[in-house]
Amino acid sequence: MLSSLFRNRDYLRLFTAQVTGLFGTGLTTVALGLLAYELADGDAAAVLGTALTIKMLVYVTVAPIVAAYSGRFPRRSLLTALHLTRAAIVLALPFIGQIWQIYVLIAILQTASAAYTPTYQAVIPDILPDEREYTRALSAAQLAATMETLLSPMLAAAALTVMSFHWLFVGTAVGFAVSAVLVATTRLPNATGAVEDSFRDRITVGMRIFAATPRLRGLLGLNLVVAAAGSVIMVDTVNYVRDTLGGTQSGVAMLLAANGFGTILVALPLPRVLDRVGARPVMFVGAATLLTGLGAAVVLSLADAAGGWRWSAAIAVWAVVGAGTAAILTPTGQVLRRSSRPADRPALFAAQFSLSHLAWLITYPITGWLTTAYGFTATWTTLAVLAGAGIAVALRMWPRHDPDQLAHLHAVGTIDPARLTDAVRVDDRFYRHTHTYVIDSEHPRWPTRTRRQVDIATAA
Repeated sequence: MLSSLFRNRDYLRLFTAQVTGLFGTGLTTVALGLLAYELADGDAAAVLGTALTIKMLVYVTVAPIVAAYSGRFPRRSLLTALHLTRAAIVLALPFIGQIWQIYVLIAILQTASAAYTPTYQAVIPDILPDEREYTRALSAAQLAATMETLLSPMLAAAALTVMSFHWLFVGTAVGFAVSAVLVATTRLPNATGAVEDSFRDRITVGMRIFAATPRLRGLLGLNLVVAAAGSVIMVDTVNYVRDTLGGTQSGVAMLLAANGFGTILVALPLPRVLDRVGARPVMFVGAATLLTGLGAAVVLSLADAAGGWRWSAAIAVWAVVGAGTAAILTPTGQVLRRSSRPADRPALFAAQFSLSHLAWLITYPITGWLTTAYGFTATWTTLAVLAGAGIAVALRMWPRHDPDQLAHLHAVGTIDPARLTDAVRVDDRFYRHTHTYVIDSEHPRWPTRTRRQVDIATAA
């Protein structure tokens, strides 16, 4: 149970800091969209698309480097400094008056965020060495992210009824400052042991596991589906509410809250479903849901008449996208954990962080620039095509039959015999071995079928 997890005071403080930072980020998302509309009016989608593209570019390039080097710095000092940096940048946002200033501050802000996430993920296994507690921590982190998508827009909508959106940036800065205090008062173990691998090995280990594991290659396709549908929410909500629906800034927050409601509606009961059917069926149902949501958005964009029914339809579409997103994102941590050994887990999470944001790096500029040039229908149709392509890739890469344990052969002399005590010698060349299979130094590639109908993991 999560209650036992939160008895660990260090984890509780660190988790509280993470949740506070998440809610601050959610408020910034709403405020940034309104700031872009204030500065660029009808071109707000292009401004947001560019700003979010910068964010994704930073995430893709910075996160793996930080994951490779984070063990060389005192973790508590690093995390505290990153929170304070984010607080200072967010506090500066309401005072800018030029679009280019948004881009510069977003680049600095997201560099700090990209450095924070893999460092935070690497700390958790050290605070919670018990595998069951670590698994619960992954679920708690996803639940927190899910709650943020619902509650942040609702808080923003309530705040915007009594104050300007500029004050949301101030609230975000306060949240980051509180997070810094919580981290500074937490006992965080620094990374132990010498770093023996080369920089290239440290930065690419997660990517190698992704490239060699079929289910993770399928996850790449699902990342594209999430990004295609999510870009409609993140980039186009402001323009769609203000220009098409004729809504106010509170209406923007309300539609974002509908998306969060759809997310939480699915995320809360999902762990029980995952226990029964596993991650793959749930994630593909989520992908189909997102494609359906995109199709409904295209139909909605073709409607001419304005009115209350369009608000109702938009709320429903945004909620459907949230539901589909939860069905894919909630099991992702489970899939990553299943596909790696504990020592490689931080690198694999960092790789997923970068690779998932690479998908957003594709869809954000497409959404922002196409919306400005050609409107919602052309943009959302293009995103639906991308989502369909992502589903096709996932179906092809992630086999329906995907057991944890695989029987495979090890060539004699390629592995320490002490590791093969439960293996069977099949001839003078091979041992036959069956265990939970993940990519590591002793299993560098996924098994392939042979005429013996036994998978070969390594060859002489």
